[in-house]
Amino acid sequence: MLRRRMLIMLGVVLLLVLILGGYKAFTIYQQIQLFSVPKPAISVAATEASERVWQNRLPAVGSLKALQGVDLSLEIAGTVKALLFESGQKVSKGQQLLQLDSDVETALLGTALADLGLAQVDYNRGSQLVGSQAISRGEFDRLSAQFKRNKAVVEQLKAALAKKSINAPFNGTIGIRQVDVGDYLASGTVIATLQDLSSLYVDFFVPEQSIPRLSIGQQVLVNVAAYPQEHFPGSISAINPKVEDSTRNVQVRATLANPDGKLLPGMFTSLQVLLPDPQPQVVVPESAVTYTLYGNSVYVAVPKEAEKAEDNTQVQPPLIAERRFVETGERRDGLVVVHKGLKAGETVVTAGQLKLTQGASISISPDKALQAPTSPPRGN
Repeated sequence: MLRRRMLIMLGVVLLLVLILGGYKAFTIYQQIQLFSVPKPAISVAATEASERVWQNRLPAVGSLKALQGVDLSLEIAGTVKALLFESGQKVSKGQQLLQLDSDVETALLGTALADLGLAQVDYNRGSQLVGSQAISRGEFDRLSAQFKRNKAVVEQLKAALAKKSINAPFNGTIGIRQVDVGDYLASGTVIATLQDLSSLYVDFFVPEQSIPRLSIGQQVLVNVAAYPQEHFPGSISAINPKVEDSTRNVQVRATLANPDGKLLPGMFTSLQVLLPDPQPQVVVPESAVTYTLYGNSVYVAVPKEAEKAEDNTQVQPPLIAERRFVETGERRDGLVVVHKGLKAGETVVTAGQLKLTQGASISISPDKALQAPTSPPRGN
């Protein structure tokens, strides 16, 4: 009886094991079938890598400086008698801008002119008398010296009187005045700034290894924060013949026109020096490149190995994603140069890379962001 019970129990246990094993095998079979079903293609945006003539540029930062610019100041002290300009006014060379009180100097000049007239009369009379020996040669020399002395005094007073006023040294735009009528000004007081804005200099520094690629007349493109969408063209006008000891950089100066007066001295600029000898380069949108610590890469859409149908006809192969590591170069205007790892005409993924893995099936849709009408990059 006991033996029979044990056999029944063993049979029940064996039956349970078979049931569990069958259920597990069925589950594994379902999973295998699930993974064997081809995954749907991942939709990505893509575009073709293109080849274009690319002009390399040397980036730099600099500061604008007026073609001519001075802070107008006085050489001597005095009280302001008249201000002959308005703040922000355009002035011409030689135009009088300020007049100090000069009554004392004017009176002294009048006295000196009277003395000079008398000395000239005595000198002219003496030159006639010395010829007829009516006066001695020594007396004539004294009259001549007195005439020259009075003449020098007049010139000295005229020079002192001229320093009582300030005239514009060149054509330009005068700044905000710093003085008023009636102010007593000490020597060296700045009354306003005068800037010639018709043209501007931009001074910048480049590394010493870049000197062989620079030359006088080379074109530059200048950008300022006030007008971020505009490029102001200029040309290199001077290269400093000395390298800075502390930075190992060389100072370069470019000149640019400023007909509209948009640019002002002191503005911070970012600029690009257009390097010679443009070369054809393969370029792709910046969004196509994935930057990592291990290297830069792109996903290229390549056809999967062709398969034949049952009737031996060739079918269109699906596209898969192939990850390639590339060597990138200069980036500009939304494009990046690819030196190695990619050829012109290959299709690169520009959006949706985060969903991709090596060998993933993909379906391509045009990148609408790249189809928007844009002006061609300048200088390419």
